[in-house]
Amino acid sequence: MQLKSLQDADLKGKKVLVRFDFNVPLTKTEPRTITDSSRIDLAIPTIRMILEKGASKIIMMSHLGRPDGKPNPKYSLEPIAEYLASKLNMDVILSESAIENGVKNLLQLPETKIVLLENVRFLPGEEKNDMDLAEKLSQYGDVYVNDAFGAAHRKHSSTYGINAFFKGRTYAGLLMQKEIESLSTLLEKPAKPFVAVIGGAKVSDKIKTIERMIVMVDTLLIGGAMAYPFLKAKGASVGNSLCGDEDVALARQLLASDKGGKIQLPKDHIVADGVEGNPEHNHGVSIPEGKMGLDIGPDTIRAFSEHLKTAKTIFWNGPMGLFESKNFAKGTMAIAHTIAETQAFSVVGGGDSVAAVGQSGESDKFSHVSTGGGASLEYIEKGELPGIQALKYGV
Repeated sequence: MQLKSLQDADLKGKKVLVRFDFNVPLTKTEPRTITDSSRIDLAIPTIRMILEKGASKIIMMSHLGRPDGKPNPKYSLEPIAEYLASKLNMDVILSESAIENGVKNLLQLPETKIVLLENVRFLPGEEKNDMDLAEKLSQYGDVYVNDAFGAAHRKHSSTYGINAFFKGRTYAGLLMQKEIESLSTLLEKPAKPFVAVIGGAKVSDKIKTIERMIVMVDTLLIGGAMAYPFLKAKGASVGNSLCGDEDVALARQLLASDKGGKIQLPKDHIVADGVEGNPEHNHGVSIPEGKMGLDIGPDTIRAFSEHLKTAKTIFWNGPMGLFESKNFAKGTMAIAHTIAETQAFSVVGGGDSVAAVGQSGESDKFSHVSTGGGASLEYIEKGELPGIQALKYGV
């Protein structure tokens, strides 16, 4: 069954309830300001289309952070409301609570066009998929639009349960549609050669993704802290690099299952005494005692880049090192630049990788930059997500 697209929706004169993913990073000190607005910016086309289609009201929902089911000013959506108002050049009214009585009064005012409900995770029922809460939220809209791909892997009231109250009146937002189309291309019809780049910290966090990738891809490039358990499993020493016993055991299993020799590991490293230390080039695979691997070395950059240059499809998840530090960012930036220069269909997913691509200035040269970290990996593992299933079939 196909998702119903926002393009096909008749919204004239209707109140449109939309779930977005405005879970953006904020500064830690007051006044709290947005440090990366990309998730909000990517939602703007959906908002504009709803307005163009003649909706009488837009009621927006989102979460921010982990307030654990109770109000916390640190996680208020106030900075998001201010940013949206400046981007849209329209008033955006922030409600005091997502289910206060005043919301319905607000919606009766002719001059109120856009309402942003306060953080839905301030409500204890949201993360429990409380159906009473879902019903209360559903009363604000005539139709429901889900544009929150980054939260589609959660069975929460505003992403999952709420669909039960909008039979035949649910639509996918433009960003949700683009996410599904791009990730489905990877899963269903990737042009070959298909090369995946996996980095980040823990093998245990990405075991299912790697298992899926080994079947799908022609080459699997593993870098960053993800590589050290694999190197240790192959008998190399990794010094003080991040490397747990559980991850080594999992890496050993994955190497044993890699019958086609698809897994490619670093040939050299950039190491230091610690994260604040001075970078040194470590020639060869083994890292000496007292040193910590913090980036891939120049030989590895060259080898990985050669694989990427021949690819027709690329998926990237996880940085190649501690890219937040200038001393250890070369590998990650080199991978970003190499992928950007290819003609391949390229998808990057995962918070750190997306941040790295942003830092590299190459975002617009990727075919798709996914807003969903955990959601994009889960979609690749399973080919479906609860929030998307609920949009298609109801609850």
